[in-house]
Amino acid sequence: MKRYFIWIFLCLVVNTVTAQEQITVNIKDKNTNEPVELVIIATGNKWLGTTDGKGNAQIKLPEGSHKLHCTLLGYNDLDTTITTPAKGTLQLYISSGSNAMDEVTIVASTRNNQAIENSPMKIEVLGLEEMNEESGIKPGNIASILGDVSGVQIQQTSATSGNSNVRVQGLDGRYTQILRDGMPLFDGFAGGFGILTIPPLDLKQLELIKGSASTLYGGGAIAGLINLISKRPSYKQELDALVNYTSLKEFNVNMYTAKRGKKFGYNLFAGYTNQQPVDVNKDGFSDLPDGNSIVVHPKLFYYPSDRTLILVGYTGSFDTRKGGDMNLLSGHADAVHSYYQSNKSQRHTGEYIIEHFYANQAKLTVKGNMSSFNMEQDEKKYAVQGDQLSYYDEVSVYKPFSSSDLVAGVNIVGNNYRTVTPDTAMLKTYGNFTAGMFGQYSLRIKENTTIETGLRLDRHNRYGWFLLPRVAVFHRFNQHWAMRAGYGRGYKNPNPLVQQTLQYNTLSLLPLSSTVNPELSSGYNAGLNYKKEWSEHTSLFINQSFFLTQVNKPILFITDAIGNVGLVNAGKPIVTKGFDTYVKVGLKSWELYLGYTYTDAQNTYATGNNFIPLTPRNRAAAVVVREIGEAWRFGLEGSYTGSQYRYDYTKTPGYMFLALMISRNIAEHITIVLNCENLLDYRMSRVESLYTGTISNPTFKPLWAPIDGRVVNLSVRWKL
Repeated sequence: MKRYFIWIFLCLVVNTVTAQEQITVNIKDKNTNEPVELVIIATGNKWLGTTDGKGNAQIKLPEGSHKLHCTLLGYNDLDTTITTPAKGTLQLYISSGSNAMDEVTIVASTRNNQAIENSPMKIEVLGLEEMNEESGIKPGNIASILGDVSGVQIQQTSATSGNSNVRVQGLDGRYTQILRDGMPLFDGFAGGFGILTIPPLDLKQLELIKGSASTLYGGGAIAGLINLISKRPSYKQELDALVNYTSLKEFNVNMYTAKRGKKFGYNLFAGYTNQQPVDVNKDGFSDLPDGNSIVVHPKLFYYPSDRTLILVGYTGSFDTRKGGDMNLLSGHADAVHSYYQSNKSQRHTGEYIIEHFYANQAKLTVKGNMSSFNMEQDEKKYAVQGDQLSYYDEVSVYKPFSSSDLVAGVNIVGNNYRTVTPDTAMLKTYGNFTAGMFGQYSLRIKENTTIETGLRLDRHNRYGWFLLPRVAVFHRFNQHWAMRAGYGRGYKNPNPLVQQTLQYNTLSLLPLSSTVNPELSSGYNAGLNYKKEWSEHTSLFINQSFFLTQVNKPILFITDAIGNVGLVNAGKPIVTKGFDTYVKVGLKSWELYLGYTYTDAQNTYATGNNFIPLTPRNRAAAVVVREIGEAWRFGLEGSYTGSQYRYDYTKTPGYMFLALMISRNIAEHITIVLNCENLLDYRMSRVESLYTGTISNPTFKPLWAPIDGRVVNLSVRWKL
């Protein structure tokens, strides 16, 4: 381990001596005159520096005339020309504006501050504007906004509790890694209700990588990676409060406040959600559970110098859900009306981040978290309580050079699960520990081409060594056309507690057999972009991408004759392939988004029909948004989900989904949103019953369509 840290230290002290002049640039907000942090300064395709807490950046340029491009999420891009040598500090001002949200340039998931438009790795970012809009539409969690992204499917796995997982490019949810500020939280037993307990109000942006992303964040990112980036305080006091109520008896209250001073800063999020049980299809069972959720997320920021940040935070999430027979939920249970399913969970997470910028713009990051997750599952037939302790620690360095940059680091990640009750549980304990080292090198060739290579070496306490290479390339043909392509490897350790499309009784899980091996993957992607701007408010963007992922030795959950569930490796791989088409059009006050995803997902080990169940081959979506002045905003969303194979290999029908949103800004600080989801009121229960068996002993079917039907919500938001 000592050698790893020596290696990182050597990377830090590397500095090239060139015939260039160092210039100090200071950037302030044009409206408030406050310094602006994290502004990226570039010339052409070359990154020069990033502003610190006082808005300062040290950049190096040779003598002559240079065009500078300054960009930051939430601000209008600034272009200026300077001549070197220059005396004194170069003072620049940037202005905030909604148009800046369309061009997202801070990419935390790549760790190298590269503009997303020129990144060799395809990254889709939902920025602050989308987070603000989602807070008014679905303030309770991020499930809805994730489902709006092409190639991403939110699969509800329980008709009574509402639990869901995220599927990317046709693969099961266990192959998608969910991170908070670059650190894992939602894996194994702790993955329960993960995305259902993350409100969007204190998120700055959401970054999504489709396909293998295992080099920087570990082997589990086989299908993709979702990185949730938290807000940080600014010098201006922020106060944001939101109240929401829906026609399906959901009530939300969320609050976010933040402020930074010279040495200290803070932010605080607190949210409460109450859901009353609702039987939408009148079959006697709740389609929405009786639930309460509380989330608190305070953070303290300390700035010992202009180049150093120390952050400590805590997240507490408390969630209770109970679904089942409506008579029982209303207090009128009897021998017939006796079925229920309840889940009670607590998640306590402590986190820390230390960031230090060096004079040559190198950056050292030390971060980690520790999370305790406890869940009680209680059903008519069984009850079980388990807890999982998870931890993550990392040291990494980022070092930019004139035409390249390097990211390198080491990390450890692990979790330990135990069944608290009952003693009869077959799976009593389970644990993982992995130590890894990683490196990523990006080389810019002239101003048009970037080649990115990465390598990760992991050592697992049970399964030994894993070597994960990755290579990607980006090339810009001209100002309109560009392409990218990449390849990467990944792996997933066997874990009987991971979230599945089908839910399994925890008490039926068998201990992991010594004959089960990790899953190994290879992922390929390629894409072509076209971009055309006629004016500031008239533009066209098209992306056509292709993907192929193969998972070797896929792990299957097999139920034996007496109902016990064990894990085995299949002899042939899972293969998913297809393409995404995405079109964005801006025309003055109008915005149009069109998307289509084709997915061919197959279990090649299966005989006969080998399509992966509950995976639509065709999905399409369209969004139209119109803004009228600064007060009104209208949005219409439509999507089509094609037919899917059930587990008995019969086919479901395809269906349409429509949503309408109207937003009104009042008195500058108040926003009222009226939103209607599922205008057509399409429900799975309109096609078939949601369960088989009797009302006292039901077996619920796997879900392939919404079950909650049409819902209208009204939210009021006050923002200072």
